[in-house]
Amino acid sequence: MWFLNIFFVRQIVEERKPLAPTARRAGWVGSNILLNQIPKSGKIFIVRAGQLEPKDVVLAKWKRTLFLRDQGLETRGWLLEVMRCVDAIGKREFQLNDVYAFEDRLGRLYPDNQNVKPKIRQQLQFLRDCGYLDFVSRGYYRLRS
Repeated sequence: MWFLNIFFVRQIVEERKPLAPTARRAGWVGSNILLNQIPKSGKIFIVRAGQLEPKDVVLAKWKRTLFLRDQGLETRGWLLEVMRCVDAIGKREFQLNDVYAFEDRLGRLYPDNQNVKPKIRQQLQFLRDCGYLDFVSRGYYRLRS
């Protein structure tokens, strides 16, 4: 599996406890990369079940999220979180209210944002404009395959 570095944002880096005072590198703090926090679209298989994936399929999946590389870290963080919410819904077609169900979680992640629902709509519009998903009708969306 290949992970695109554009999906590596602060939210997926977990700080570990500092090394003990008796350690050679006392006080050093390492980190864990929480790969389970990366949206499905950021996990691209090159080899799956021992079989090489077709090059055109791998490249198409890679190109699908290239728009993220042009976004700043804060913007990318919001986009990735909304993408994770859409992944968690688990359906190709979903409603705006399905994403609103994650309002509390997103509010905890971004406590300075007092307008979480408008931000969710903004991110869905951006994902639509970038070709990641389609706007079907008022309040209804479809993931592009």
